[in-house]
Amino acid sequence: MKRRVIHIDEEKCTGCGLCVHACHEGAIGLVGGKARLLRDDYCDGLGDCLPACPENAIEFIEREAAAYDEAAVIAEKMRRAQAEIHASMPASGCPGSMAKTIAREAEPGAVSESGQAAPAHGVNSASNASSSENPFPAPAGGVSTVVNVPARLSNWPVQIKLAPVNAPYFQGCDLLVAADCTAFAYGAFHEDFLKGRVCLIGCPKLDGVDYTEKLAQIIAENNVRSVRVARMQVPCCGGLEQAVRRAVAIAGSQNGAGAGGADITGGAVDAVGAVASSIPVQIDVISSDGRIVAVR
Repeated sequence: MKRRVIHIDEEKCTGCGLCVHACHEGAIGLVGGKARLLRDDYCDGLGDCLPACPENAIEFIEREAAAYDEAAVIAEKMRRAQAEIHASMPASGCPGSMAKTIAREAEPGAVSESGQAAPAHGVNSASNASSSENPFPAPAGGVSTVVNVPARLSNWPVQIKLAPVNAPYFQGCDLLVAADCTAFAYGAFHEDFLKGRVCLIGCPKLDGVDYTEKLAQIIAENNVRSVRVARMQVPCCGGLEQAVRRAVAIAGSQNGAGAGGADITGGAVDAVGAVASSIPVQIDVISSDGRIVAVR
């Protein structure tokens, strides 16, 4: 039959993946770094994906195509939901994926009860004589002085797909949701972003899943106090930001939604079409050269 379906211009497509998350039928996927219409019978022709594309690479066309199959779409959604649940569970009870809180030692320079200052990490002292020889010399032209940069990670695992929804460290926490690349691009990531926060990381382009439902469950069931998002200044990271905004809105509505979907705080519908929540959200956008270029 001849009917209206979407057409994706591969030349314009940057592979950001926003349309993949916008398509509720699962008709679009990333293939070879480009968005593709996976099956004609999954496309309902309504075009929810069109406004999500920042490159205007999607349009409607009339052509011969299989009829929209709602039953097949529902069956595929159920299959994906089950696959996502299994993917979030530690494989074979792997000890490395066990949820745990990481206790940090006293910061270097801090005075202990005995009155002795804790040595800086990597600095030789009578109390850490075992580190008197450094098997990894400073790079050529580098400074040989050891700089104290304490790690701030306080939870494990950090991957969104691996973290258990009911991990104890989520309870009442300030949550950081970071794109994988941010910790490498921003030099002071531990001090400026990780300190005092529980961290989850993911890549909306490579992980191939929508984090919205899991993040909403974490936020709603653990009374998360605030959410900060660290994302890169690239289109594909927009998927992470949108997932967090939707998750916060869903969690807010679950914790106190009134009639018609408006929450008890009177929040308005935000840019991604979800009810605004009273949970504070901050978005930090980081450039590839390590600068924070936007905060919203």
